[in-house]
Amino acid sequence: MFDGPMTLSCVARRVECRRTRWMSTAELRLRYTTVDFSHAVFEYPLTIAAEAAPFVLSDGRPVTEQALAGAPDATVRMASMRGVDAAHLVLADVDLSECLFTGTVHLDQIRLEGACTFGTVPPAMHWRGWRPIRFTQRRTLAEEHHWRASQPGAVPGWNVAVYGAGRVGPLQLAPVYRALRKAFEDGKHEPGAADFYYGEMEMRRHADDIPRSERGLLTAYWALSGYGMRASRALAWLGAAMLVTIVLLMGLGLPKDAPKQAATGTVPAGGGKVTFEIDKADPQNPTGERFTGERFEQALNVTLNSVVFRSADQDLTTSGTYIEMASRVTEPVLLGLALLAVRNRVKR
Repeated sequence: MFDGPMTLSCVARRVECRRTRWMSTAELRLRYTTVDFSHAVFEYPLTIAAEAAPFVLSDGRPVTEQALAGAPDATVRMASMRGVDAAHLVLADVDLSECLFTGTVHLDQIRLEGACTFGTVPPAMHWRGWRPIRFTQRRTLAEEHHWRASQPGAVPGWNVAVYGAGRVGPLQLAPVYRALRKAFEDGKHEPGAADFYYGEMEMRRHADDIPRSERGLLTAYWALSGYGMRASRALAWLGAAMLVTIVLLMGLGLPKDAPKQAATGTVPAGGGKVTFEIDKADPQNPTGERFTGERFEQALNVTLNSVVFRSADQDLTTSGTYIEMASRVTEPVLLGLALLAVRNRVKR
């Protein structure tokens, strides 16, 4: 129990603060340390910060760190925050890539200052049978690594759970990602919040408590645009949809010839007033050479207008009319998803 204000400066490989009680403000400044705060209780703000430079004693001499000379760096790592009420917790320049978060209370109120880092997905491309598997880089939790590494057919690169980490799944991880997303949003760190939104949606998609229809909807949302977070994916689908539309219009949608207007009328016997009826023939399905430069230009014009939800001034066959209608629904949606993804990455 710590019943008064204090500042603790420590150079150590590991600091265990399990089930401690902090009844006043406190600051822990650490180097080379892995710190465990499982089930600790904070009644007032507590700050855990990484110290960049060696500590200096009161007489001006630096604290010797020869015992830790073999360590790769002076990084401070958080091992666990399970059972902690994070409403009063401030972390500064702490490595959270191996931290266990499930069971933390008020995680959405935690304050992350400086360069607090999280884990990432496996960087390389892997093959699952004939399918290439590549993960877009994002911030991830250690517990997602543990869950994915335990799945059958898991690709290399996911970290296996350490002893005592327990087993959690998507159902427990979704609210953790949601709370961290809110913490980043409150800190005006929108790109970071976008990563945790992606993680939340991934956990929702893999959870066992959602209906099959909702899982299918989330899968489509993920495949088309990465939950509205991956502009390149949405643009790739948009380009593919436009290419398919152009090919279909050239093959089926554009008529053989542009229908011409024809005027017909009857001259009364003995002269008099003549009435003409102006009609236009129905477009004829194409025959012969269909994939020409002229037809490509016409198909491209129709497709580009469909992307911005406009109708091109172009005669089409019955099949072409339905092709244009389908493209006017799908392609603006894909363009909107791409713009949404860009917005989510650059907004402040």
